[in-house]
Amino acid sequence: MLSCARMHGFLLNRCAPLIGLALAACSPIAPPPQAETVIPGATARQIVRERLSAVVVTGNREIGSWVRGKFSMKNAPQDADGGSAAPITPDGYFLTADHVLAHAPGKNVFIIYGRGGSIITRKARIVWRSASDDLAILHITEKTPYFYHWTPPQKWLSPGHGVIHGGMATGFSSSPGKLRTGLAPEGTFTGNRPFKIDIPLKPGDSGGPIVDAYGNLVGINSAVEFLIPLETAIFIDSEGNRPNTGKIASIIARDRRNNP
Repeated sequence: MLSCARMHGFLLNRCAPLIGLALAACSPIAPPPQAETVIPGATARQIVRERLSAVVVTGNREIGSWVRGKFSMKNAPQDADGGSAAPITPDGYFLTADHVLAHAPGKNVFIIYGRGGSIITRKARIVWRSASDDLAILHITEKTPYFYHWTPPQKWLSPGHGVIHGGMATGFSSSPGKLRTGLAPEGTFTGNRPFKIDIPLKPGDSGGPIVDAYGNLVGINSAVEFLIPLETAIFIDSEGNRPNTGKIASIIARDRRNNP
């Protein structure tokens, strides 16, 4: 039989690793560091401008004449719907908001892409949609050398982190803002995370990129919140979505294999 002393030592030696794992699992996530409050300036805006991207949903078979006519109302598709997008690879994959594609069934989807300043228009294929996350992936058969890199997945983005957005409606005229809610390192979550920014959005901004001061992609525009007391709208926050970047990369890798 083991003495009490030996039994105590046995339990400590055998159970210490398990106890350590249990404590680690139960430990709270470290608090976010102080926010990087660098204000996005001319460099970030230039990066957004070079990656200008819009989504157009229409029954028309082509929209080239409208684009060549500098988007004149005369040539505009009468049923045009859509929003904005963000190129996320060099081979034609774009991320947008799922609700931008609400009227896509039975219609054509086009991407208008500002390839470093020269605008190209291509018919797009819907690769993946998630209504619950309000995110979607589109693909065009075109090289997209101007694309966004994600902010480092292992890095905290704390409340107060400086951002701008690149939506088609107001992205090039809105003032810089900041994150209202923080984004923990990606290893602490597996799915999509909604977050808030203090920049007002308008129709057409949905699906556009939210970027930091260095031009890295934080997430995608989703919605805008207003408080309406006594029929007077007061802006509260705008909403964005940050997907698990590993999941997005896996979806794209699978699509490349299936559609070489």
